[in-house]
Amino acid sequence: MAKYTVKQLADVSGVSVRTLHHYDSIGLLKPAAVGENTYRYYGRDELLRLQQILFHRKLGFSLAAIAEILDDPEFDDASALRTHRAALQADADKTLDLIKTIDRTLAALEEKSPLQDAGLYEGFSPEQQSKYEQWLIAEYGGDLKDRIADSTKAYNAMNDDEKDKVMAELAAVEQGLAEGLRQHEPSDSPALDLLLDRHRAWVAYMWDRPCPPNAYAGLADLYLSHPDFEKRYEQIERGFTVYLTDAMKAYAGRQV
Repeated sequence: MAKYTVKQLADVSGVSVRTLHHYDSIGLLKPAAVGENTYRYYGRDELLRLQQILFHRKLGFSLAAIAEILDDPEFDDASALRTHRAALQADADKTLDLIKTIDRTLAALEEKSPLQDAGLYEGFSPEQQSKYEQWLIAEYGGDLKDRIADSTKAYNAMNDDEKDKVMAELAAVEQGLAEGLRQHEPSDSPALDLLLDRHRAWVAYMWDRPCPPNAYAGLADLYLSHPDFEKRYEQIERGFTVYLTDAMKAYAGRQV
């Protein structure tokens, strides 16, 4: 198989040269050979490994976790691809359900067909929400079950305007903190405290009880430990998961 230079691999994969250099520096994706001209050359094995890296990143794994998975002597490309396919198929099925729900709702809004109220919510799986909540409870224990129940009850009791207002506040705070990342403000800077005050107040509001510093720091650990949170925060700004959680912990430390 033809060998690819780092530039050629970047062109064919869509991964930047800078990222490929970073993967090399951390040992995640080493070239098959380095020529006398210092060019990196990648072969079939490296192309397949890069594909696995991209699949695992898409599924929310950290680079450290991906390295551990791919370097496991028991790792098998074909088996991993079958697992990826099953996960993607499950996501595709859920997406198709949501598209059908959108189509039914649009048809009803345009008075082309009747729609039962329950049809507005098909594709939004209560089983998945329950499963996620059970994971949180099993992982963190304590009174988290009661906090989830209180938060869910409080949110469900809001009218649409109240829900919009609550979520708009969260979005504003998160964007403000993300701007700190973009402007290279250190995550432990007290300059972020006003935004973090608002973030902790939002959490306390949703919990319907105070959020003491130790609980706030624990929440940061939760954000770091579940790929759903990482996926959400990385969509706001690349690197925001670590930046936000570091900021939360530093802030919590300043409150005691």
